Amino acid sequence: MNDLLLLALVVALMLVGSFLCSGVEAALLTVNPVKVHELARRPRAVAGARELERLRLRLGRTLAVLVIANNVFNIFGSVMVGGFAASVFAERGLTGPVLPLFSVALTVVLILLGEILPKSIGSRLALPVALSSAPAVGLVVWLMSPLVLLLERLLPSITALNEISTDEEEIRLLARLGSQKGQIEADEAAMIAKVFQLNDLTARDLMLPRVAAPTLEGGASLAEQQPLLLRQQAAWWVVLGEEVDEVLGVASREQLLGLLLEGRGESLVADLVDPVEFVPEMIRADRLLTSFRRNSAAVRVVVDEFGGFVGVIGPEAVLAVLAGWWRRPPSAAEAPP
Repeated sequence: MNDLLLLALVVALMLVGSFLCSGVEAALLTVNPVKVHELARRPRAVAGARELERLRLRLGRTLAVLVIANNVFNIFGSVMVGGFAASVFAERGLTGPVLPLFSVALTVVLILLGEILPKSIGSRLALPVALSSAPAVGLVVWLMSPLVLLLERLLPSITALNEISTDEEEIRLLARLGSQKGQIEADEAAMIAKVFQLNDLTARDLMLPRVAAPTLEGGASLAEQQPLLLRQQAAWWVVLGEEVDEVLGVASREQLLGLLLEGRGESLVADLVDPVEFVPEMIRADRLLTSFRRNSAAVRVVVDEFGGFVGVIGPEAVLAVLAGWWRRPPSAAEAPP
């Protein structure tokens, strides 16, 4: 074989090896770990997804293998190619500036085709590149496991697990960026932020206070309460007993008006109530939302730490926060004089 052709093949092998190592390294660092986790957890996982998730879990180990392989091509390969090129040029009588020019050209080509271009492609096509290369990278990691285990003893930091984690602030930021880029709607991003606001609000913040809550006397007849029912449009009423803070139950206005039309006006309101569910005033709004998701058929009666009736709250109060309709009332210091 022609020695110049052999030299060209060796240079091409070095460039291809460096190209693949750099591109895969950039793809593994850029690929979205959440997307990888979702692909790997599908009933019929995408080819390479589970292996890719395993490689990303031990990202320090994977990158160590890729860096070693890349430097074998870049550094050791350059030394070997330089020595071989010097021998070839000497045999052909090519002296003077030929070898230095070859070295400069090789360095420039290696930087362009072995570093810049593959990393740009790997970053842009991170998911397909990472998925397609995962099985081969996994095999190389297994073959180099003795060397990697030795490195992990010397450098314990590369053994750390790269687990998926996030927090409220990061999710808010991602939603805002997605809205700015047009990936999600602006109202969807706003609702995501409102969901996290539920964790900062309590039933006390959202409830209708007792002084404004619609109440009926349990000992009165339905006919006696008819004017009050017709005058106020509240959907749910709290039925009170004779004792202080004695809540007998809750009643639907629609149901009570229906009973009046049926001629049951002489019935006591206390006999027509639905069971009541009490919630503490300091319960978080997100837990309230879960409670209403299980049973949204009635309001909740809010009580203080002593069990006293302090207000009522319905699912619409929590949903108003998500929809952006709710506004925190001004404090005494903020209230206008």
